[in-house]
Amino acid sequence: MATEAHSDEGGLVFHPMDQFIVKPLFGDGPVGMFTITNVTLWMALSVIAIIALMVMGTSGRSTIPGRIQSIGELAYGFIYKMVEDVAGKDAVGFFPYIMTLFLFIVFANFLGLLPTAFTTTSHIAVTAVLALLVFVTVTVVGFVKHGMGFLGLFWVSSAPLPLRPVLALIEVISYFVRPVSHSIRLMGNMMAGHAVMKVFAAFAPMILLSTGLGLLVTPLSVIAIAAIYGLEILVAFIQAYVFTILTCVYLKDALHPAH
Repeated sequence: MATEAHSDEGGLVFHPMDQFIVKPLFGDGPVGMFTITNVTLWMALSVIAIIALMVMGTSGRSTIPGRIQSIGELAYGFIYKMVEDVAGKDAVGFFPYIMTLFLFIVFANFLGLLPTAFTTTSHIAVTAVLALLVFVTVTVVGFVKHGMGFLGLFWVSSAPLPLRPVLALIEVISYFVRPVSHSIRLMGNMMAGHAVMKVFAAFAPMILLSTGLGLLVTPLSVIAIAAIYGLEILVAFIQAYVFTILTCVYLKDALHPAH
């Protein structure tokens, strides 16, 4: 994963943040609003992977499921139970949206772990759109379902009366900060993990050139990189899970706003 170059002084230079640069897929011109970029490509591949999983997993349904059908059924059952347990039975109608959200983030995260791939969820432009869609959806659902009663979400009736206006202000601020924390958490974890992997990947040739202990250092470097890579696989799933379960929590607040 590391991109390395020798500087004019003869030292080894690597840039761990270069992997997050958005580039046009065709040509070298500036990136405009409608430019097809590496982000576009890998988002499209994520969508294609989701469609392939769902189509192949359901086209040949059998009593004894194959591998792809098993993965599809596990994903379906996992998200369905999450929605039902966290947001309630009346939130099951939003299951298709939440399922799609989870699968998109999971596939985007895992595809980003492939060599030379681009991790779309490491960009705030992608995660912010996902978070804003969740924020707008739950807010609209809250007002459509409860009208002005949705504002009860911000009024802590169990608190002493003098404290309620202060707590209401805190609740309002916390509510509007949700899309910020929702998006930054996913973006920050994916960007930090990939940057760390690139730094570790660059250590092996740097130490090899500076000490000459190739036989001793390289195995340790490979083990360290493998450990970080394994951790990133875990983080890729956990971040998709956290983003999805927070969506369910926000949906629960919209469906049952009373404090």
